[in-house]
Amino acid sequence: MKFLYTPSSHFNLANLFTFVNITAGLMATYNITQNNFATAIILAWIGGAFDIFDGKIARKYNLSNEFGIQLDSFADFLSFVLVPVFLIFQAVYASHLGSFGMFIASIVSISYVIAGLRRLIHFNINADAGEVDNYFTGVPTPLGAILLWLVYLTNAYDILSASIVVILMAVIGWSLNSTIKVRHP
Repeated sequence: MKFLYTPSSHFNLANLFTFVNITAGLMATYNITQNNFATAIILAWIGGAFDIFDGKIARKYNLSNEFGIQLDSFADFLSFVLVPVFLIFQAVYASHLGSFGMFIASIVSISYVIAGLRRLIHFNINADAGEVDNYFTGVPTPLGAILLWLVYLTNAYDILSASIVVILMAVIGWSLNSTIKVRHP
């Protein structure tokens, strides 16, 4: 079991937590395809919890390495970019928008995915294993996902229309690569 605490191991304890995040994201995606939105959201939140702990474990046990940084970004892309966009597309846009609205929603959704991917790649290029800045520049993808969950919920409870959801997704997507400063927890 020494591999769990070996920084060079691809299966160290921090990376195992990241693999659980990836698993939860994949299971959430499947549940979205089955219109099991509540289950998908629970799985996404489980993935989010494991995302919090993988970083804490990596720092506590000095397990940070380049593989872990790349793996964590892949997990973030799946759980905090693709899953919430796919959920909103399937649960909100597909059932509430006409052809033109779907066209616009498609462009905004693809733009959000590209913005999230750009943010994560930019983060990886500038990340040093084991180091954490006090502030993020731009909204981090997990916070972007939380904002999208809130937007989804406001639509689910008939507070916001699907058209407003499209606009808010565009704004949140823009914020991922903005100069907004967000304090690191």
